[in-house]
Amino acid sequence: MENSMNQTSKNQIIVDVRTPEEWRFDGHANCSVNYPLDQIDQKMDELLKYDKIILVCRSGNRAGIAKAKLQQMGYTKSIENLGPWQNVHCA
Repeated sequence: MENSMNQTSKNQIIVDVRTPEEWRFDGHANCSVNYPLDQIDQKMDELLKYDKIILVCRSGNRAGIAKAKLQQMGYTKSIENLGPWQNVHCA
């Protein structure tokens, strides 16, 4: 069985917090998932499965907001703001 495209070799997930429209029309990294910033709290149960969350958006601003939101909601594992989605390098 093939590994999920949204995971890299470790137990981590790359989350793009832009809108679905930005994700679809402006491009995205194939190894990332699209959890829009305004829905990130609804994805907490899914995100708790990972030891590390890598966040991206257009510039890094919304990724920073998402990081703070996740920490406020109790996610205590590693969270990285990678900035623009173009910084993601899929393995």
